[in-house]
Amino acid sequence: MIKNKIRELRFFADEMTQKELAELVGVTRHTIMAIEKSKHSPTLEIAFQIAEIFGQSIEEVFEYHSS
Repeated sequence: MIKNKIRELRFFADEMTQKELAELVGVTRHTIMAIEKSKHSPTLEIAFQIAEIFGQSIEEVFEYHSS
């Protein structure tokens, strides 16, 4: 399972909406919602894009947990 801090990062980025983040990444709001809730794992490219948008390293945004 891949956990993330997207919701927290959006909050501190002037309460960026899921739709705004989705537009910046080039995916749908539903994709961002699923990634944020750990119901969908992002592709490596999307994970890097999200991290870059928030000025974070990928390890600061995403965390892998086995089982």
